[in-house]
Amino acid sequence: MYPFGKGFARYIPFLLLLIPMGLYLVFYFGPSVMTVIYSFTDVKNIPGSSMKFVGLENYYDLFYSGNSGERWRSIINTLIFMFIVTIVQNGVALFIAVLINQRLRGDYFYRAVFFLPVVLGVAVVALIWSMMFDPMSGPVNMLYEWLFGYKDMFFASFTHAFGYIIFVQIWMYMGYSMLIFLAGLQSVPKDLYEAGYIDGTNKWQSFRHITFPLIAPSFTVNMLLSIIGAMSTFDIILATTDGRFNTRTMAYDVYKETFRGSLEMGLPSALSVVQFLIILVFVVVAVRQTRKREVEY
Repeated sequence: MYPFGKGFARYIPFLLLLIPMGLYLVFYFGPSVMTVIYSFTDVKNIPGSSMKFVGLENYYDLFYSGNSGERWRSIINTLIFMFIVTIVQNGVALFIAVLINQRLRGDYFYRAVFFLPVVLGVAVVALIWSMMFDPMSGPVNMLYEWLFGYKDMFFASFTHAFGYIIFVQIWMYMGYSMLIFLAGLQSVPKDLYEAGYIDGTNKWQSFRHITFPLIAPSFTVNMLLSIIGAMSTFDIILATTDGRFNTRTMAYDVYKETFRGSLEMGLPSALSVVQFLIILVFVVVAVRQTRKREVEY
């Protein structure tokens, strides 16, 4: 019954796995290990430069050097970004998925519309919203002036720029979360709703006691993807504000220090390790909490 036959043919699956395993080791696991090693050295982004072990000096400079205030602001911004994006994105995505799952007319059209921002790409999305939020002639500013009688600077505002970036992030990836929720909703057996209706449950009770427990695995996946995606976001910030107006995050700092800052590689490597540990903590806590709500049927 073995599909690959006997003898040497039994090892074909393992041989086929060698290529993706090699790519994983070269392009993911290897750089990850080297990042941890670099965080304890004074390595520079210069080919052939020497490397000396400096212990925890990079981690100390990260939080207690002259620029430590900016680092702490980046960490706080990252946590705010992660919490708001995770909660709002999954809440809106679940609401829209429930509506589309009601077999509305044109439901496939709505799926395509809400998923379209995901496939546009960061550069296109940033260009669209930079034009929409143009402080001089953008349609959103014209609408603000007509409704509220004032204009905003949007991505050039010290008080509002970060909020608009959060909005663009949610707008771009909400459709992806919606499809995952929709897949979970469509897998719930209809007879459970019929049994609940016979027992006298209303729509809210049906959602709370039938729908949500059965789509909890989809919620776990979306929470995991949202946390990792939000904590790793730097491209939308780079394309809209370039880190100005108090919009820097940890991921953006890693990018800036590595490719546009000094030639030191130890400090951004240490920041990457800290970022990974923060992501790991939140992912473990979130997954453990959401897995408790999962049920089997």
